[in-house]
Amino acid sequence: MKKIMVALAGQPNVGKSSLVNAVSNARLKVGNFSGVTVDKTEVEFVYRDSRRDADYEIHIIDLPGAYSLTEYTIEEKVTKQFLRNDDYDIIVNVVDATNLQRNLLLTTQLMETGRKMIVVLNMMDEAEEEGIEIDAGQLSRILGVPVIKASAARGEGVNALKEAIVDVYEKPQTTAKVIYSDAIEEEIARIVAFFEEKHYQSPIPYRQLAVRLLQEDTDWYKQMHDEPIWIELLPVLREGLEHIYLHHDTKDLDAIFADEHFAFAKGAKMEVMALHSMRARNPTQKIDKLLINKFLGIPLFLFFMWALFQLTFTLGAVPMDWIDAGFSWLGEQAHAVLGDGVLGQVVSDGIIAGVGAVVMFLPNIVILFLGIALLETTGYMARVAFLLDGFFHKFGLHGKSFIPLVTGFGCTVPAYMAARTLKNERERLITLFILGFMSCGARLPIYVLFAGAFFGQEHAGNILFLIYISGALLGLVMAKALKTFVFKGEEEPFVMEMPRYRWPSWRLIWHTVYGQALSYLKKAGTFILAASILVWFASNYPKSETVAATYAAKIEHAVTSEAKERLRNEAISAQLEQSYLGRIGKATEPFFVPLGFDWRMSVALEAGLAAKEVVVSTLGVLYAQGESADETNGGLIEALRSSIPLPAAIAFIVFVMIYLPCFAASAVFTREAGGWKYLVYLFAFTTSTAWMLSFVAYHVTRMITGG
Repeated sequence: MKKIMVALAGQPNVGKSSLVNAVSNARLKVGNFSGVTVDKTEVEFVYRDSRRDADYEIHIIDLPGAYSLTEYTIEEKVTKQFLRNDDYDIIVNVVDATNLQRNLLLTTQLMETGRKMIVVLNMMDEAEEEGIEIDAGQLSRILGVPVIKASAARGEGVNALKEAIVDVYEKPQTTAKVIYSDAIEEEIARIVAFFEEKHYQSPIPYRQLAVRLLQEDTDWYKQMHDEPIWIELLPVLREGLEHIYLHHDTKDLDAIFADEHFAFAKGAKMEVMALHSMRARNPTQKIDKLLINKFLGIPLFLFFMWALFQLTFTLGAVPMDWIDAGFSWLGEQAHAVLGDGVLGQVVSDGIIAGVGAVVMFLPNIVILFLGIALLETTGYMARVAFLLDGFFHKFGLHGKSFIPLVTGFGCTVPAYMAARTLKNERERLITLFILGFMSCGARLPIYVLFAGAFFGQEHAGNILFLIYISGALLGLVMAKALKTFVFKGEEEPFVMEMPRYRWPSWRLIWHTVYGQALSYLKKAGTFILAASILVWFASNYPKSETVAATYAAKIEHAVTSEAKERLRNEAISAQLEQSYLGRIGKATEPFFVPLGFDWRMSVALEAGLAAKEVVVSTLGVLYAQGESADETNGGLIEALRSSIPLPAAIAFIVFVMIYLPCFAASAVFTREAGGWKYLVYLFAFTTSTAWMLSFVAYHVTRMITGG
């Protein structure tokens, strides 16, 4: 006969003793735990499992009630030491169903032990009387452990608990799971990868060990200190803890993990529990009642995003003009110092014009990242994820996909990496495939440029908001299509941690915004600098002596200054068409002609495959060539407005909104998705979608405008 040792744990007054009496009508022992006067209740009974045709001797030890696994009280100390040091097979966690969130705080700590576990929702009769409904199946899927509804007073759920004890005992290992915030999950993954690389022999799963180390568990630190691996592990831990401290704005690990447990418990409760009547009792509940209201929540979120994009454009416009004027002055000085020869043109028209066209959008990038960081650090973004869960389910996703999708508005590279938190492979792949529809910060300069050029300053903010929302909605539609036709399968239960509302951490916001801005400037100073020089060279060579001679003669015979200026512009355009860049554009032009694009727009899109920031610098080189063009047209915006019809401009925006992300993001996508074949699928998927929708946008706009 197999013997099963069960540790019965729960907070005070959850009905553990009543449950023990209901489960057993056999021997009951009452004594004390070793060395203390705390009561130790034990019960033994034999259970025959007819499904397996076997008998089991079940031995239950009722642990003292503890609100958490700390050592604030003697009961908590006894419970913690027993769970850590004694020999047992299963934890049965008794939860008061009428106070689910508070009780789940202990549940999360019990799950961190890495032991097999069952959750019993006791007092369900009282919960039902209070109008509380709990989806035990969904809670089981979220926690990864069996969840049994019970009422010790009525003797309900007793047989189901006995069956669950045997079933869990016979399983090879626990399936319990606690999901932490992104910063902690990243550090857990780093430590686990380190252990895997070193083939470390751990007595507990790597994940549980990583959590214990990040919690600075004294016993485990003492044990690991004598291991040869400790010297290499210590810097990893230090760096990981600093990252966690930064995101939580404190170095108190007890407080950090208490917040994590609170967030997970609240998220689980909000997903599985419904109240027929709810009265907000504290500021967090009052704010939540408004912000995650099923009628007001989504309109409020859309309003916040609209306001953010308005600020991005209106506030960013002022420093943009200063930066643009500064780079124009630098270009003039370069011409004055270096002359009008090849070197002067490379520095002024290639390097300064190309990099300046990108750097001038830095204020917009900073404002957008600042707004998103504010929403994240206050705890609002987690609420939006919960709010959108039901909406996302209609498209084959769930609320947790919201985090990588929102991250995609900043940069697609970390967004692809953030999708790792999705455990369901199909949903993860769907999220990866649609992330490109969330317009990253690198596309923002293109949108700002075209919105300002074709819709004016007064409407540009609204257009910007419309572009971002349209891309997001299109991504959801594509997710539904992928779910229906390609990635079929069951959905994973969703739980999003619900952190407390807190004042923004300016240190964390500075870290986030500074990091993104610095990354943007590094691209401008390295990759985009090189790309600008390459584009300038490809647009200026080879020189056509025939074209130069023909137009030189025409200009010499021109009578008026206007005629001379027109001929100079024609000469620049003719030389461009003969250049390497012109030849590439002409070769690919047939593919883009149905969309209304000329060869220069085609080249800019192709350059954007390397980095979206290069699109603006390429347009700057191709459309604002030479000093005379700047004087006549007043800069790149005027050049675009005079050269590109509105239908083609809208089609261009649509194409940029959809087509393949940059090289860096594509490489990360390949790694996260699982192979190069997925990148081929992504290229075909995004390019065909971009072409078709741009085609529709071009011709519909032509019909509306009569162009």
